[in-house]
Amino acid sequence: MIKMKSNPTTLLISSNDQKSILSRNLPEAIGIIEAAFEKKISGEILLPDKISVIFDEETQNRINCMPGALLKDKVYGVKWVAVFPENPKEGYRNVTGTMILSELTHGHTLSVMDAGYLTEIRTASIGATAAKYLAREDAKTIGFIGAGQQARRHLDMVKIVRPEIKTCYVSSLADGSTERFIEEEKLLHPDMEFIDCQDNYEKAVIDADIVVTAISGQEPILKAKWIKKGAFYIHVAGWEDEYAVPKLASKIVCDDWECIKHRTQTISRMYKEGVLTDDEIYSDLDEIVTGRRLGRENDEEFIYFCSVGLAFVDVSFAKYIYDKCIEQRKGTKFQF
Repeated sequence: MIKMKSNPTTLLISSNDQKSILSRNLPEAIGIIEAAFEKKISGEILLPDKISVIFDEETQNRINCMPGALLKDKVYGVKWVAVFPENPKEGYRNVTGTMILSELTHGHTLSVMDAGYLTEIRTASIGATAAKYLAREDAKTIGFIGAGQQARRHLDMVKIVRPEIKTCYVSSLADGSTERFIEEEKLLHPDMEFIDCQDNYEKAVIDADIVVTAISGQEPILKAKWIKKGAFYIHVAGWEDEYAVPKLASKIVCDDWECIKHRTQTISRMYKEGVLTDDEIYSDLDEIVTGRRLGRENDEEFIYFCSVGLAFVDVSFAKYIYDKCIEQRKGTKFQF
C-alpha cells in the first residue's frame, strides 16, 4: 500500500512581495507579455471562458473568475478579481482579488497571491506592449483622462518602450488627483514636463501622441474631434469613448477580439448594436507581436487599442512572481 504524502507547502505572496520584485524589474514585464503571446500563437495555452458577474449595471460593480493555463510550464491559475469602480470615492482600491497558482504534475497549489497589484501591472504592461508596436516611434507626448493608479502604472510602463516621451498631460474629475499624480510621477520621471489639465479632458488629449483613458466611469467622454492625427489610443476600461473614436481609427487592435466582443467595452457595445463588424477589427495583439501582421505602417494612422484582460497573461505574471519569490526567499510558507 502506498503511503500518502503530505501536501507540499504553499507560498502566500503579498502585494508588497510583488512590488519588491517587479519595481526593480519593470522592463521584464514587457518580455512577460511578449512571451505569453508567443505561447498563445504556438498553442501552448488554455484559455477557458472568463466568468464575469455584474452586480450593478450603472456602476459596473463586478467580480470576475479568470482561469488559464501555460501547458509547457505545467501551471494553471485562476484570478478571482473584484472591480468596483466607485470604491475610490470611499477611499478603497477599485480592483482587489486573489490569484491561485497550481502545478500540473500532481495538482498541488503552489501559491496564493494578491491580485490587485498584479492586475495593475499586467494591464499597464499590455498597454505599453501595444504602444511598442503601434505608437509612433517619435511620440513625445502622452495624455491621460484619469489620474489614479492605473494611469500612473501606464505612464511608468509606456515610458519604458517610448523613453522619448517628454510631456505628460493629465486630467481627472477627482479632487486633488492630478496634483497627486504629478507629485509622485515627477520623482520617477524627472526628465518629463507635467501639465495639470484639471478636469479639462480636451486639453489633456488634443496634443497627445498617445492617449490613455484610465477611468472607472461608464460614459463616452473621449471625443473623436480631440484625436490628433497619427495618435495611438489605449482604451483601458469599459465605455469611455464615443462611437466616432473607433470609427475614426485606421486600425483597431485588441488583446483578444473574441473575448472583447462579449463584454461591455465601447467596441463591444458597437458590435452588439450592429454598428461594428468583425471585419473592422484589424488584428489581435499577439499576431503583431509575433510578426504575423504589421503594426503601425505610417505616421498618419490613428490606431485604437482595446484590452479586456487575458487569464493566461495573469498566470504568466503569477509564475514569474512565484519563481522570483522562491529564488529570493520571499513570501510566507503555509499548509492547508
